[in-house]
Amino acid sequence: MLLILKNKFLKIGIVLLTINLLAFISQPDFNDISRLAEKGDAGAQAKLGELYVEGKVVSQDYKKAFEWYSKAANQGNAEAQNNLGALYALGQGVDQNYKKAFEWYSKAAEKGEIKAQLNLGAYYASGDGGVQDYKKAFEWFSKAAAQDNAEAKNYLGVLYEEGYVVDQDYKKAFEWFSKAAQQGNSQAQLIVGMMYYKGEGVQQNNELAEKWLRKAAENGNKDALSLFEE
Repeated sequence: MLLILKNKFLKIGIVLLTINLLAFISQPDFNDISRLAEKGDAGAQAKLGELYVEGKVVSQDYKKAFEWYSKAANQGNAEAQNNLGALYALGQGVDQNYKKAFEWYSKAAEKGEIKAQLNLGAYYASGDGGVQDYKKAFEWFSKAAAQDNAEAKNYLGVLYEEGYVVDQDYKKAFEWFSKAAQQGNSQAQLIVGMMYYKGEGVQQNNELAEKWLRKAAENGNKDALSLFEE
């Protein structure tokens, strides 16, 4: 509707997960995490990788982030596997390698990691790495949506809107966009507003169109904000 299909899926390919260390009662410091990581604790290794990506507690260092994510990922930590895949996809701390990104996303996604399922769906939808498969994209977005993920619902809306894999169905597209919009997804809010404005998949309604476009703008969506600029 507003953007070409690949751009609609582009942002999701860089999703990194925030690692939680539930073993700590209070906020752990860098030295505590480092000691645990050196002892082979996968959760600590994953958290250490995240700290090197963030660059707040310690200087940003993608190579070290890659090293620690790799250690945790090889121990089966799903969050680290997803983040390692993201580093491969972005070429941060390692040479860009979509095949490796795909491999690590797949490992994490099979374990039910939502962000990995999103990344894997985006990999198939965008065609990064030369493999474009909308059927697979639909499958992985559906798995993430089943876990109540708003981004996945938005991307299912895109597939129905564009008619990839499934028959083009504006009504179903509107249903998925609406679910994502109600969860605060600003891109979905923008699209819902435009669908109300155009009467696509729903009865035309200018009042509801403005309501959703304003919600998107309030959530910082640049396209929505531009509609209300004087």
